[in-house]
Amino acid sequence: MPQSLSAVYIHLVFSTKDRRPLLREKPTHDALHAYLGGISKQLDCPPILVGGVEDHIHLLARFGRTITQAEWVKELKRVSNLWLKERGRDYADFEWQGGYADFSVSQSNLEQVKQYIAGQEEHHRKVGFQDELRALLRRHEIEWDEKYVWD
Repeated sequence: MPQSLSAVYIHLVFSTKDRRPLLREKPTHDALHAYLGGISKQLDCPPILVGGVEDHIHLLARFGRTITQAEWVKELKRVSNLWLKERGRDYADFEWQGGYADFSVSQSNLEQVKQYIAGQEEHHRKVGFQDELRALLRRHEIEWDEKYVWD
């Protein structure tokens, strides 16, 4: 086959450092989601949906063929961190957590994951970020060590 084709979907989740609720303001929150989507698109990982709440991000994207997951996440965090710091003193010491979690999503489950991301505000009225991430890790049968997940 002379052409390389790919349809790999990734649900990425990452938090602010120490899960600090720094993304409370809706205009900043919404602008950040749009900005992250733009970065992802530039990295040849077209976003399907970006969402989240005051202390973490969910990004669903069609993953590109020319970048690794680690490179994608590193660049998303690096560029958005700089962008947030330019938004004023409230973000002068802003940082993302060191790690991340990402999960493969089948074509048949894209709509379900989109609804999940779109419903983040409602979801987090009942469930905190740490419990949410633990549930996602269990659902995807990923082993983790609590000592290294939270920073």
